[in-house]
Amino acid sequence: MKTLVKLEIVRTLRNRKFMFFTIVYPSALFLLIAGSTDADDQVPGTRLSMPLYYMVAMASFGALTAGLMGNGERIAKEREGGWTRQLRLTPLPGRGYVAAKIAVGAVATLPSIVVVFVVAAVGKGVRLDALWEWPALTGAIWAGSLVFAALGVAIGYLASGDAVRPLTMIIYFGLSILGGLWMPTTSYPEWLRNIGDYLPTHAYAALGQAIELGGAPHAKDVALLIGYLALFAGGAAWLYRKDTRKA
Repeated sequence: MKTLVKLEIVRTLRNRKFMFFTIVYPSALFLLIAGSTDADDQVPGTRLSMPLYYMVAMASFGALTAGLMGNGERIAKEREGGWTRQLRLTPLPGRGYVAAKIAVGAVATLPSIVVVFVVAAVGKGVRLDALWEWPALTGAIWAGSLVFAALGVAIGYLASGDAVRPLTMIIYFGLSILGGLWMPTTSYPEWLRNIGDYLPTHAYAALGQAIELGGAPHAKDVALLIGYLALFAGGAAWLYRKDTRKA
């Protein structure tokens, strides 16, 4: 498992297209969206300024990109290319393969989170009230990214190589928009906000927003993310076993 994790990390870091969309893209979006706002612009219905809101939103968006794009398409291609069939001939257990993919997906999210924070601090002068909030914010968003890394693994085993990209994009944009990563959900109709409140992206961004306000993440958001992690990781393991039986 350790060997597989090292191999996957090296391969991921060498993928320039992937690194662009997980590191450069979220930071560029932050500057584009928050560039015309200042610290006095408040997000309606919250105590957060626009730059603070979008710093967490774009860091979460980058982590979502790394988790879904990094695992889903790669696993589907590995299945069609016979790589996973070869791995089944090794002593690596199925749960080890799934855990390794989730771990690598989570590792790939860290640079995107850190770069968004640096760009926000340097480019927009974003500041937090206490120094401890920066590592707490980084840790919370990084830990929460496991949910989307697991979702990426499940998608990779759910869809074929031809279908994985459109399926991933639908889920990717749906979770981003409805979860409030591109715009505050306070501007949505009430029925749409009610849906968004129970999506993993909404709970994910809420982790960082609670820390930005100087508090701890809400129990509901933490519980939702743990539930989604169990669901996606369990689904990924089940789909892996199902794919093994087919092979």
